[in-house]
Amino acid sequence: MATIQASSSSVSSVPRDRTSAASKTWESHISVPKLPCAGNLIHELNKRNGLQTINSAEMKPFIRTNLKNEEANGNWKAVEELYAIMEAVADRSEMHKNIGVQRDNWNRLLLNSLNGMTVTAATMAGLASLTGGGAPLLALKLSSTLLYTAATGILMVMNKIQPSQLAEEQRNAARLFKNLHQQLKTVVEVGRPSLNDVKAAMEKVLALDKAYPLPLLGTMLEKFPETVEPAVWWPREQQRSQQEETVGGGLERNNGWSEKLEEEMREVVGVLKRKDAPEYVRLSKLVLKVNKILAICGPFLTGVAAVGSVLDGSWAVALGVVGGALATVVNTVEHGGQVGMVFEMYRSTAGLFQLMEETIESTLEKKDEEERENGELFEMKVALQLGRSLPGLQNLTATHSPSSPREFASKLF
Repeated sequence: MATIQASSSSVSSVPRDRTSAASKTWESHISVPKLPCAGNLIHELNKRNGLQTINSAEMKPFIRTNLKNEEANGNWKAVEELYAIMEAVADRSEMHKNIGVQRDNWNRLLLNSLNGMTVTAATMAGLASLTGGGAPLLALKLSSTLLYTAATGILMVMNKIQPSQLAEEQRNAARLFKNLHQQLKTVVEVGRPSLNDVKAAMEKVLALDKAYPLPLLGTMLEKFPETVEPAVWWPREQQRSQQEETVGGGLERNNGWSEKLEEEMREVVGVLKRKDAPEYVRLSKLVLKVNKILAICGPFLTGVAAVGSVLDGSWAVALGVVGGALATVVNTVEHGGQVGMVFEMYRSTAGLFQLMEETIESTLEKKDEEERENGELFEMKVALQLGRSLPGLQNLTATHSPSSPREFASKLF
């Protein structure tokens, strides 16, 4: 107890000034930590828990990347669909090529068979006149009549379907499908395909299917139409550009276009409408008339020869022999000369000129020049399609007028 009292007394005996100095010393060594803000506190807690904090500034690149990924996914979808269309187009091209070869074989085989039957029937009709009578005379007359009758039926079918024209249709279809395949390949490899490209490709495929059908029954093109029109193998309802004027007026030219180039393209369209397309429509009508006459004369002559081979007398023999000979000549000119193919070739050429007209007009209707194809590239394509050089195309548009009756835009046909 005494010790405790002594110690307490010693403590109480410490001066006040020393106590105040010690308290000041303690106060100088105590530091109160600052409270962190909410963001730093969250970051610190996440760090202790092994988590990662991402602020809004760091999120922006991720958002941009996601948007780019979505756009890339859309492009990849368009690319996949275009590749599927390209496979179908390649298959159609090969199919039309094979069918074209088959129908060209039809034309040659049927023509050779038909001429062989006609010549044989005419020979039998001539020999029948040298036979005295009896069973040999009856056999020769009956055989000649049967051959002429069969030749007449086969010839009527050939004139209806025009195998040479069918073969030309399939060759054109194979060429156009191959061209479409190359266009789609260019879009996939060079451009940035979109769903609009997929839709346009589908429309072009369906338009080609309609223009050049594969089956004969039901959907075959009319071989002797009442009115001759250019062939159409592209979508007629093409998407037109907006008609609003661009901001800032039309003085500033870009993307390779200029007022001079636009006037040049308009003049090309005028020449095509005035000269080339009407000329090939006229030739198509002329060839169609010739083909109609030959298609009527062939069966008529074989029918007359069949009647002559049945009857007796010198005139009957003359009809049987001469009719068969004339029928052979007519059939050779019509199907050997492939008059139907010539008609289809002229009709397709007129369609090509009409396609060029619509392509140039639809391009010029686009007011925003950035939406057009590059002007210099477009001019080069037009010149190549017409078989002209660039100076030749410019010379055509500079010197051509409605009063100049001779010069055509195309140098290829």
